[in-house]
Amino acid sequence: MKVINYILLLFLISLAIGCQSKKAQKSDYPQRFTYDVDLNTVNVKKEGLKDIDSLLQSYVDDKKVNCVTAFIAKGGHVIYNKAFGLKDIEDSIPAGLDDYYVLFSQTKAITTVAFMTLVEKGLVEINDPVSKYFPKIPDEVVTKVNDDGTYETRPVRTPMTFAHLMSHTSGLNAGLVSEIRKRENRKSTDLSEFGKIEVPQKPHGQRSFGSNPDSEYLEDEMLDLVKYPLGFDPGSEWNYHVSTNMLAYMVEIISGKPLQDYVKETILQPLGMNNTAWYFTPDHLSKFVKPYNYVDGKLIPGSTMYAEGAISKKQNYAEGAIGLNGPIKDYARFCQMLLNKGTFNGNRILKAETIEQMTTINRLPEVNSGGKGFQFGLGFQLANENNKHIDAVSNSAYWWGGLMGTEYIIDPEHDLIALFYINMFQRENLYHDYLREVFDLVQPGKKNEK
Repeated sequence: MKVINYILLLFLISLAIGCQSKKAQKSDYPQRFTYDVDLNTVNVKKEGLKDIDSLLQSYVDDKKVNCVTAFIAKGGHVIYNKAFGLKDIEDSIPAGLDDYYVLFSQTKAITTVAFMTLVEKGLVEINDPVSKYFPKIPDEVVTKVNDDGTYETRPVRTPMTFAHLMSHTSGLNAGLVSEIRKRENRKSTDLSEFGKIEVPQKPHGQRSFGSNPDSEYLEDEMLDLVKYPLGFDPGSEWNYHVSTNMLAYMVEIISGKPLQDYVKETILQPLGMNNTAWYFTPDHLSKFVKPYNYVDGKLIPGSTMYAEGAISKKQNYAEGAIGLNGPIKDYARFCQMLLNKGTFNGNRILKAETIEQMTTINRLPEVNSGGKGFQFGLGFQLANENNKHIDAVSNSAYWWGGLMGTEYIIDPEHDLIALFYINMFQRENLYHDYLREVFDLVQPGKKNEK
């Protein structure tokens, strides 16, 4: 009897140690940002922060930007969180930390994470053919466009999968498809004309260029898109943008909920991203940073149609590739969740192994249109020796950004997230100099490298 009690005691002790170990493991990831930080505990010198102050202020002083906001956290400790300049030059309104930015393609990562929650629920696999859930998906590749507008095709060599959608290798709207659309007097849905043209009819919501401003739902655009063949075999090339809209439509089909609702329930609310959304009430328009363009050394006002689209009366249309808006501190929560391997604000969004699957495996062929060394995972560009912003960035880092200059990077090796927000279509590349200063904080001596 004593032996049984001894064995039971050992079992209970082992169980307690195991629980404590799991608890300790969970506590390794900060669930809240710490704003009142002793810089010595994170090995950051005040002089380095002053260098960032000087750099960002110089952008404003030199009139290269109207305003800029930056956020840096190391191990969940916020070591930088400041705004510079004017959100509205004409009315002399100072920029603030709560300002809303049009995030454009920063929407893509959130849509991708939303889809991966469906994978974790067992409703779909990343290598499932998209046709399993959407039989209308194209299974032909265009090979030739004739003078009369007709075209020739062949069967795809590889069926399109969800991994192809998340890595922008689906072939949708790619290659010769733009030629087909041109002969039909239809604009392509690529990014080339964003911010350059004011459309006569203000669209409801933020839409990819070339989309129908009368479309009530994303479904309408996706049903139109699949009327065309693919531009290349899935997995054989990289063609950015519209794949994430199709992924968003798949989120709606598989979850049975509108994209806005599903993203809000599974990501935005759990992370406390309470000021990030596709749409707002009209009184929120004043929260948006006014867009400008840097042209011939001067700042000129840019198009406000995207901010206005976010406060339209009709609020049904939501893309997965663009459309979200919000303040920098909200998106910082999303970045910290990813750095934390899927958990933040006391909620687990994804498993650690899912984050690894998304951010460590290159999904592109060695030679692709992204350029030499360009690699992409599921939703993010991946760092490597041949392709990263500056040398100080580790090879474990991943990132993306938005068309108007909102940028972020997540670097697990340095336990770091850094965000840099401006809202400008035409601008100089100011982000890399900012990153040099950021990484000099965590890895001194690297900022003068490429």
